[in-house]
Amino acid sequence: MNLIAYQYFEGIDLMAIEGVSEGLIMALIAEVGLDGIRKFPTAKQFTAWLRLAPNNKISGGKVLSNHLPKGSSRLKTAFRNTANAIGNLKEGWLAEFFKRLSYKKGRATAVSALARKLAVIIWNMLVKRKGYNPPSQYLFLDEKRKIAAAKRIQKQITKFGLTNKDIEFKTI
Repeated sequence: MNLIAYQYFEGIDLMAIEGVSEGLIMALIAEVGLDGIRKFPTAKQFTAWLRLAPNNKISGGKVLSNHLPKGSSRLKTAFRNTANAIGNLKEGWLAEFFKRLSYKKGRATAVSALARKLAVIIWNMLVKRKGYNPPSQYLFLDEKRKIAAAKRIQKQITKFGLTNKDIEFKTI
């Protein structure tokens, strides 16, 4: 199945995404196909068609309500099932995203959000002809803060003209 999907999508390997199974790929092929997904100009329009984009009602800058529109398709169900399966994985950046969101907002919201994220990733892979590139090599927010703090400390050390003798760190 993996080889057939790889050939069908002209060299794009959707199985590289952790948690994506043959069921989602078969549903994608059956519902929209390769040319069908290219008819959506943006990933936002694709997720809106799937009914995975939130329907935010905003008035005066205040969010009055936000929920997913009613209605379901086989493809939306396949994306949600895949998101739920990713939520059960032990590791991977999508599983970590799921766990963070599940802790804050609940499992149902996390399933919907991850299903939308998967739809955007797959749209980008198929329409823009990009391979799957998990952001594991990028710096995360905590690491960026550590680097910024180290630069700030280094700047203060040079500002006050301190030397290594002046600064001694004790190891415990």
